[in-house]
Amino acid sequence: MKDFLESKAGRQLAQVTAVAMLLLVGCITYEDLLLELVQSISSGKAHVVIIILLVAGLASFAYSALRILDMRNEMLNRRNAFDEADHIATHDHLTKLPNRYAFDRLVLSQLDENRQEPDEETGPRTATVFSIDLDGFKKVNDLLGHQGGDALLKEVSRRICALAEYECVFRFGGDEFVAVARNLSPEKEELFAQLLIHSVSRPVRIGTLPTEVGASVGYARIPDHGSSLEEVCHRSDVALYEAKSRGHNQYALFQPEMQEKVSERAKLEGELRRAIDDGRIEPFYQPLINLRTGELCGFEALARWNKGGVFVSPQQFIAVAEETGLITTLFEQLLSKACRDAQLWPGPFSLSFNVSPVQIEDRLLASRILHILQQTGLAPSRLEIEITENALISDPDLAAATIEQFHAAGIQVALDDFGTGYSSLAQLARFKFDKIKIDKSFVSSFTHNDKNAKIIDAMLGLSRSLNLKTTVEGIEENSQLAYFLSQGCDIGQGYIFGKAMPQSEAIGFAHDRKRALSA
Repeated sequence: MKDFLESKAGRQLAQVTAVAMLLLVGCITYEDLLLELVQSISSGKAHVVIIILLVAGLASFAYSALRILDMRNEMLNRRNAFDEADHIATHDHLTKLPNRYAFDRLVLSQLDENRQEPDEETGPRTATVFSIDLDGFKKVNDLLGHQGGDALLKEVSRRICALAEYECVFRFGGDEFVAVARNLSPEKEELFAQLLIHSVSRPVRIGTLPTEVGASVGYARIPDHGSSLEEVCHRSDVALYEAKSRGHNQYALFQPEMQEKVSERAKLEGELRRAIDDGRIEPFYQPLINLRTGELCGFEALARWNKGGVFVSPQQFIAVAEETGLITTLFEQLLSKACRDAQLWPGPFSLSFNVSPVQIEDRLLASRILHILQQTGLAPSRLEIEITENALISDPDLAAATIEQFHAAGIQVALDDFGTGYSSLAQLARFKFDKIKIDKSFVSSFTHNDKNAKIIDAMLGLSRSLNLKTTVEGIEENSQLAYFLSQGCDIGQGYIFGKAMPQSEAIGFAHDRKRALSA
């Protein structure tokens, strides 16, 4: 009723009632005068006029009362419709959790109802925002389809709500959740983050298939890391990014230096986009030497970014390209340039090119590479694609199909960084490779590390038994070169032969190598 009285119709009713009361007071005051006036007009039939006016008044009153009830019902329906629309707008349709819009409206005082007062352990009132991101959700979604992914999200939301109250848990979209907790001590905050990871990462059965995901958690608190929920939520996102960079199932409390790291990364991302657009990232070429004959047999293309006279580390900008989705554009740009450069080399030398783990998940990878070969005219037999062991883990079936497409086109495939990833022997058994590359981490220390020396002997013996060629990376000393020559290795690569160099120097290196061998 209060809403109605405050509405326009309610105000109009109040005005009409006030006017009616004024008229009533006037009629009572001038009763005799009004009766004389009515009798003169009605010719002695005043009672008939009064009855008519009374009936008309009662009818008007009844009509007005009905209209008021109708308007009140209409306002209630509108209010219910508005509340329903507002609930739809502020809640996730899948998990039924409040969404980002609801979080933006959240007032901390709303969470204080039915909460215990802070005690000596927790200290003054605080609010901690936990940002939660699922690890490996995309793989589950691809494996089980969207229905399976939806079922997993529902179960994850249920588990989070079991730890935090429903109105304090939000789904921001995709596989990102936020939880708000009040008055937790630093020890309890850390414990809560651990419980979130443990709860989310427990196996989930979707239909008849067991599956599981991990979780990364970043958190920040009011008032230590900000004065508003929005500000602290941003800080928790920064901490989440730091946790994800440490690996799966990690958590991190926001620290000021994390913000600086994110700012530097955002700056690097912007510079990387401009560098790719301007074509300022170029392939450099490191020689590959046939250890049996000493001849140059090819080059490995390595991305180099000269930013204002300073080379940016490939480990740094390649990681950013993978995270931001720029890796495909960068890969195609560099491969096209490398294939055109290879056409200008003084001989049919091979071109080795690395593929990142992110690209192996691209079902169109083989088609993209073949399209570039067709455009540049480079023979597929001259191209060698290098794949790391870790790239084969996320989707082995897709990786096997992609490798088969490479072989069908005549492209060679090498297993890069052999011995540093997962299940090396299993990879060799399942996937068809033409070559393995022994990682330089083994080469640099095998002369004074007996274990590494034995591992290298085992890898060389394995490659010979499987009839696979072997490339040894990171040869920098004559003693290392002598050892691998005695072991009958096929190809050597390292500073002892030459560093990565631009195209102009690579052509000169090829001519010089040929002259040196013929002298």
